[in-house]
Amino acid sequence: MQEKNKSNWSAPLFYAFLVIVGVVIGVFFKGNLPLGSFIGHKQDPMQEIMQLIQSKYVEKVEGDSASNRLANYYLAQLDPHSVYIPPADLAGVNEQLQPNFKGIGIEFMQFRDSIFVSYVMKEGPAAKAGIAIGDILLKADDSIQLSGKKWESEEIRKKIKGPSNTSVKLLIAREGKQITISIPRDNVSVSPVDATYIISPNIGYIRINKFADRTYEAFMQSLDSLVQKGIKSLVIDLRGNGGGLLSEAVAIADELLSGNKLIVYTEGANSPRVDYFSKREGLFEEGAVTILMDETSASASEVLAGALQDWDRAKIVGQRSFGKGLVQQQYNLSNGGALRLTTAKYYTPLGRNIQRPYSKGKQAYEDDFIHRMHEDAMGMQDSSFKGEAYKTPKGHLVYGGGGIYPDKWVSEKNILMDSSFSILWDKSLLNDFVFQWYLKNKTAIQTIKTPSDFLNQYATYDYWTALNQFANASQKPRLKLIEKNKALVQRQILALVARIKWYKQGYYEVENALDPVFTTMLP
Repeated sequence: MQEKNKSNWSAPLFYAFLVIVGVVIGVFFKGNLPLGSFIGHKQDPMQEIMQLIQSKYVEKVEGDSASNRLANYYLAQLDPHSVYIPPADLAGVNEQLQPNFKGIGIEFMQFRDSIFVSYVMKEGPAAKAGIAIGDILLKADDSIQLSGKKWESEEIRKKIKGPSNTSVKLLIAREGKQITISIPRDNVSVSPVDATYIISPNIGYIRINKFADRTYEAFMQSLDSLVQKGIKSLVIDLRGNGGGLLSEAVAIADELLSGNKLIVYTEGANSPRVDYFSKREGLFEEGAVTILMDETSASASEVLAGALQDWDRAKIVGQRSFGKGLVQQQYNLSNGGALRLTTAKYYTPLGRNIQRPYSKGKQAYEDDFIHRMHEDAMGMQDSSFKGEAYKTPKGHLVYGGGGIYPDKWVSEKNILMDSSFSILWDKSLLNDFVFQWYLKNKTAIQTIKTPSDFLNQYATYDYWTALNQFANASQKPRLKLIEKNKALVQRQILALVARIKWYKQGYYEVENALDPVFTTMLP
């Protein structure tokens, strides 16, 4: 009896509850009201904003695109270097700090609608398979047309690169014949040291392009070879080096500093101070050290330079460096992307943080860099901002808060930044000329053993006249406008030809030998 009475009064409540739930679900799925309006759970504002954009925005917005922009906008309010890395970009970003990449080991250039192999890495898969400089890439894996249409460089790389233990079949054109070559993909080593050689008696030179995994190992191999040749002075070229791994810069500094000296320390609001000291006997603790820097030398480059400058161990020559004194930590995310978040600041031994001010926002921060690049390219010395002064053990003044300020300022007119030289890159004029000239003289150049021998034979060749003859009718008048600086163009052509033959080692040996400004930077 009691059971029957319970059923009679509870049934209407149960049906009423079903009706209410049905109304709520119907309204929600119709899109008139968010489900959150009927439940007491508070959502994160960013999640709510993304949901409203997806359901209400006037135009169709891809979810990933909106999320990426929102994440990076938010991070930009924190500092200029914290960034969200989408899943599609993560592998490429991580590869930049690796000593190798997965591929076949070639470089290419696209002229008009043809893709030419411009360099083949020694001992790489392509070299072992017989690919040669000058080969034209026609197809990949039978169906992917390469030459015959315009491609973005990254798209070409995607067609050729791939995981290890896979192969790519290339149809190439060589001397009027078509050849099919199957090339197994593998890890291809890329040295972070571009060039190592003796500049003049007792002076060694090492150029480091980034502080990636195993940069210290490559540096030590280079330094050891120079020490074996009896150098008394070392030039470390960090121009254009945007930084990388802090640990690699610390290890290199350890080889140049004696005793138990502080190299750098890091600290943040949520990161306790960590000190990095020199620990072992270094390979080059006594000889003179000169570090070359420019406005693009950043981060780990500035750690190395700052430590040696603070201890009166090196002379910094060039222009004021970029000014990045923030340390990023990378965190993997559940969607396959990553967050590269600033977690600490780094400080030189004297306590300098060389980070440029960014309180006016990321755009102003970037505009300041472009302004500095323009002034440096025009040979204008930037002395408007040095930051707080510090005194080294020997009484020299060094500065923080705006990059590493050089002990010796040397301005260099950079033709890459001068718009009057844009003709050289119009339809790849300069690269096209250099490559075709190399192919025409390939047999003779292959007999030359070293970049210095190449200079002895070809430095006096009239490349300017040859370039004008190569240019089309619309390009010739514009070349006339830069004729007064044809020596700069001549130098660049020689260096680019040497690069095809000896890669970066050849480029920097020739470029440095012909650059009058480089001589003034030496000890």
